[in-house]
Amino acid sequence: MARVTIVAGLARSLVNFRGPLIDALLAAGHEVEAIAPPADEATLAWLKERNIAFVPVDLARSSLSPFKDLRVFNQIRSALARSKPDVLIAYTIKPVIYGTLAAFFAGVRRRYAMITGLGYAFTGGEASIKRKLVYQVATTLYRIALSRAQVVLFQNPDDLAAFRQAGILSENARVAIVNGSGVDTAHYVPSPLPETPQFLMISRLVADKGVAEYIEASRLLHEILPDAGFHLVGPRDPNPAVLNFAMLDEAIEAGAITYHGELADVRPAIAACSIYVLPSYREGTPRSVLEAMAMARPIITTDAPGCRETVEDGVNGILVPVKNVQALADAMKRLASDASLRHLMGQASRARAVAKYRAEDVAAAVLDACDLRREDGHAR
Repeated sequence: MARVTIVAGLARSLVNFRGPLIDALLAAGHEVEAIAPPADEATLAWLKERNIAFVPVDLARSSLSPFKDLRVFNQIRSALARSKPDVLIAYTIKPVIYGTLAAFFAGVRRRYAMITGLGYAFTGGEASIKRKLVYQVATTLYRIALSRAQVVLFQNPDDLAAFRQAGILSENARVAIVNGSGVDTAHYVPSPLPETPQFLMISRLVADKGVAEYIEASRLLHEILPDAGFHLVGPRDPNPAVLNFAMLDEAIEAGAITYHGELADVRPAIAACSIYVLPSYREGTPRSVLEAMAMARPIITTDAPGCRETVEDGVNGILVPVKNVQALADAMKRLASDASLRHLMGQASRARAVAKYRAEDVAAAVLDACDLRREDGHAR
């Protein structure tokens, strides 16, 4: 048995994204602790039910203040010094950087970093002095932190290549690629497709997710597809690559977009759509796409790192170029005009989700990569 501490950038992601991994660790006989920003009551109840100790820290995902980040580093190091875990698993940029370094200084012997996406500094958004500065700081801190990790896990080969190209990883660094965070195919189940074309995008409202391109394509198609609906779900976000919200408000006013805000459960929204769209510039592995695939929806996404792995072009969806509004609109129009193709692609999506992205299989792959599971399934 090992004592395992997981460091997260968002408390509810421990349930939504890492729940199957935590359950797999517990099933293998390990003791689990979690460190994250303050949690809501539902998350705390979920952790308590599993006897998982929770330590809140003052981590802000989008803060660029070195003083705040130093405080978070010290909070994590103090927590690790108290609990003395054998293993640390950290995911998302700040937990990976500060969690891995804090674990090194706290004497945690085994440290594993999960790169779940490259974020603001690495995405192909508008070039700016701020973005370049963030990139330089991020690559330097990543290089220092990941040199202290036993294994670095990636969600797609493009992100691994980007880290190697940026000189972040040493030549002898141990790496592994896993299929995202997976999806619970028993929780996200197929439902009948609506007869009329109903498009849906679920995302934080930041520019790098391709929200503006989705809005523009929807406005192009709104007049020529009178039976179609164009839906958007997701929270406004303090990320530096924030969306121009005036554009969204104008589209809502024109009736081109129906905005639903943030939803605690996205399954009803997916069930009400017939085509799922994510024109993101770059992802680790887009969880919302996996959820839509598990519910048997055809996918339109970009031929971009992380996104392209989810779709076999022409089989379970359509790949379009990044930032190409016309190509996106053409793909949306094609699926809107062919109900049988929507059905066939939706069935292929479900099959692909079950074969490649089941959460249990992904969790098992993470345990194997971190040497936390023997071949007989027992803990090390």
